[in-house]
Amino acid sequence: MTLQEIIQSLDDLPMQDQTSLFNVLRSRLDSIAATESDEQLERRGENFWEMTLRFRERIEREGLVFTDEDFADLRDRGFEL
Repeated sequence: MTLQEIIQSLDDLPMQDQTSLFNVLRSRLDSIAATESDEQLERRGENFWEMTLRFRERIEREGLVFTDEDFADLRDRGFEL
């Protein structure tokens, strides 16, 4: 049976069965989406940490030194309320 045939056969189901099937499919899709989101967030966190460590290594390797004074006037004051 092809996907198109399956979709067409859904029209033959009573409305209550169609609704139940739709709710099951929605639940499974939500579950898959939540799992993917968690995995993506975890990867982003790992990537951020890896980039932070590489940044620190490069700063040390190049002998760069910076202090709070280097960042003192970086704020864009044009948007203050």
